[in-house]
Amino acid sequence: MTNTQTKTARLAKMAMLVAISIVLVAIVRFPVFPAVAFLEYDPADIPILIGTFAFGPIAGILLTVVTSVLQGVTVSSASGAYGIIMHIIATCTLVIVAGLIYKKEKTKKHAVIGLACGTIAMVAVMAGANMIITPLFMGVPAAAVWDLMPFIAAFNLIKAGINSLITFLLYKRISPFLHK
Repeated sequence: MTNTQTKTARLAKMAMLVAISIVLVAIVRFPVFPAVAFLEYDPADIPILIGTFAFGPIAGILLTVVTSVLQGVTVSSASGAYGIIMHIIATCTLVIVAGLIYKKEKTKKHAVIGLACGTIAMVAVMAGANMIITPLFMGVPAAAVWDLMPFIAAFNLIKAGINSLITFLLYKRISPFLHK
């Protein structure tokens, strides 16, 4: 296969992962905590994480941005720019940390360490992002966001944890197709 064919095949596989991510959000989305129903679990990060493990952290960032924008103007359009920005920050944090650790040594052990560290990083970064960005976009005081922080942190831990676990269980089964 020529270099152009390899790049084209990789781009097509990445586009497929974006499409799967958007379809997953369209069919699987539900609130984690009824008290804060706007915090909805979705499995969009699973194909993005799989693409990150297969193609590297830079590809993970590209997958995140494209998926976030397409998702934000289609199946999640109600959240607008706020939703797009928050998805990019959350998922980029997860994929950069997990992807860099996994890229160093592509073993199950490093996958687990990467996914766990990425999950923890996402929880921490999203706590800060919510304190800064949510008051700006939602017009609420930072104190109101702080009052919701236990829910926000738990939500990000649950979402990233579930998506990381599913990625770990699926990746080795899917990777031969992505590396063909």
